[in-house]
Amino acid sequence: MESIENRVAQGEIEVYNLADLWDDRPVTELDISTFLVDGLMLKEKAFRSEVDAHDWSQYADEHVALYCSTDAIVPTWGYMLIASELRDSAQSTTFGRADDLRREYYVAALDAEDWSVYEDKPVVIKGCGDDVVPEMAYVHATQKLQGVAKKLMYGEPCSSVPLWRRPQEDKPKPDAEAVGVKKPDLPTPNA
Repeated sequence: MESIENRVAQGEIEVYNLADLWDDRPVTELDISTFLVDGLMLKEKAFRSEVDAHDWSQYADEHVALYCSTDAIVPTWGYMLIASELRDSAQSTTFGRADDLRREYYVAALDAEDWSVYEDKPVVIKGCGDDVVPEMAYVHATQKLQGVAKKLMYGEPCSSVPLWRRPQEDKPKPDAEAVGVKKPDLPTPNA
């Protein structure tokens, strides 16, 4: 009996898994309304006092998204002050919610990738079932890979959806003399 051959495993298809870029650290949303008077007003002295009293070490090695859940008008420096406190403990800090933080994280991670390893190869961008990876990361990775890959697919190598293929470059037709074909001697016109 002949053995079954797994051509997918033996093929040259590269699998690009966006979930591998995530560092598995928790994402915390920090509502700065708790630092405001009645959750609505930023009074500098009271705000600075709340910031100074806060235990910033609780965010060690976490990603922190700063936002305000109330309709308070928070001056930019308020977010900046909190971000400066988080610098030595948090892994990263951004303005917005958890989804904003993940998007920002993936843009930076994808921009830092060495895409040359996918040069002239068919690539499957692994998908399905990961809640951490934002959809924009798939779009960003597609654009990056189009600059180097030969072909792009989505899904799993054994069942992928084709997305893009580099167009075949028009190869110039070889000159007859270059391939060893002798041109026939043509009569010269009489003058």
